[in-house]
Amino acid sequence: MSKDYIDNDFEEDNICDENLKDPSYYDEFYLERIDEVEEILEEICESIPTYAYENLNGGIILTEEKKYHDESTKEDLLIMGEYQRSVIGRLIKIYYGSFMEMYRYASREILKEKLEEVLLHEFTHHLEFLANEWELVIEDNKFIEEYRKRKDNE
Repeated sequence: MSKDYIDNDFEEDNICDENLKDPSYYDEFYLERIDEVEEILEEICESIPTYAYENLNGGIILTEEKKYHDESTKEDLLIMGEYQRSVIGRLIKIYYGSFMEMYRYASREILKEKLEEVLLHEFTHHLEFLANEWELVIEDNKFIEEYRKRKDNE
């Protein structure tokens, strides 16, 4: 499995309206956006060249989960997407719950931009794996090492 696309820039990216903090609104809003996210992912997928899908036999899965990186402290390192490889195949998983944690109140344009960023990141892992290249894995590992250093200095 590749290192994950991680977004820990919560304060910069989280667009929040304080009036929308009501829990009953959150539940309704949270569930309503899954259709929007699916639609946006389909739009993005249509723009990706067909060769990128070769050997991605598990496809792209949108899961309702919110996932934190194993090294996350204080739940500050969300996993937005993952490229997964196993004996049964290769797939890209997008974590809807993680996106809603970060971008719940974001505009459609911002949500699309972030989803595209994550999806293309995971496709890069897939294509690099097929080419036996590891640059993005190395970059992701450097990001985690920098995260560790920041946390050690806190």
